[in-house]
Amino acid sequence: MEKRRNFMKLTAEKMAELSHGAVRVTEEDGKVNFHRFTEKQQSLYKNSGKESRYLKTFAPAGIRLEFKTDSKSLFLKVNIPFAATRSYFCVDVLKDGEMIGNINNYHGEDMSGDYVKKEYPLGSFEKSFYLGLGEKTVTIFLPWSVPTQIEELSIDDGSFTKAVKRDKKILVFGDSITQGYDAENPSKHYTVKLAELLNADIYNKAVGGEVFVPALVETEEDFVPDLIIVAYGTNDWSNAEACVFKKNCREFYEALSRKYPSVKIFALTPIWRKDLDRQVKCGEFSFVSDYIYEVSQSLCNVYCIRGFDFVPHDEKMYADLRLHPNNDGFKYFADNLFEAIKNMI
Repeated sequence: MEKRRNFMKLTAEKMAELSHGAVRVTEEDGKVNFHRFTEKQQSLYKNSGKESRYLKTFAPAGIRLEFKTDSKSLFLKVNIPFAATRSYFCVDVLKDGEMIGNINNYHGEDMSGDYVKKEYPLGSFEKSFYLGLGEKTVTIFLPWSVPTQIEELSIDDGSFTKAVKRDKKILVFGDSITQGYDAENPSKHYTVKLAELLNADIYNKAVGGEVFVPALVETEEDFVPDLIIVAYGTNDWSNAEACVFKKNCREFYEALSRKYPSVKIFALTPIWRKDLDRQVKCGEFSFVSDYIYEVSQSLCNVYCIRGFDFVPHDEKMYADLRLHPNNDGFKYFADNLFEAIKNMI
């Protein structure tokens, strides 16, 4: 403790000021929590009877802290209270857009092949980062995979922090792939990379395992987004009857279009998955994409974006070798999505 006597601990209020993508910030027992869902949205999941999906709403996917400072060093301590379906996590720390280090619970592990089902330690993790001289922009990307509480964020005593503002707000709905599964680094996920390309804040409402749920659209946000991306379909195809998928898909887009009539909504169809040839109740995999396109044609502010080829059809691009992209796969995803929408924004 003696060597850190000249550090200044940032308050929960200060961290809230520096955060992006959080709809609320709370403090409990000295630990700061960043929430991407409103209380009503979390209640919707809690009352759905699907415990795993409810637990996933606590992960701060897409949330980051970003600020200018002249501090030469930074100290970060986080706590991981529990895990849902993934127990590995990473917090990325960048200076002026370049990675300078991270905190994770898989250091030294072999992260090649299928690394997603291993069990990794939870609890408290801490690390000091050297930032160097002069003013710089520091970005801290929080994990998409597990609930993450900041126990301490400190900079040099007497240093300043100044919030960095972004031009746009993007609201994103989707399933596990859009929540972040299975990027090794939270800064490498497609929604985060897209946010950087568009100088935007991402508000990520994606939940692993999710399908079209029209009731989610009816919950209120405290902002009007500049852009909306919806990326469901792969779980609908895998688990639902065709008639159920069609009803929920149409109702979701119609409700979203009514709620945000002046906002462009991009209906992103599912990316390739290795098991797309298996027989399921919903029919052929292409049926889902074709129906999403059909729905988009009937709504003036909904634009269908075909995502099937956004990630190469190569298991090496997927962390689980079949469905969820890794860092490399997500780079293709982000770049291709940006190219598809950049002239439409």
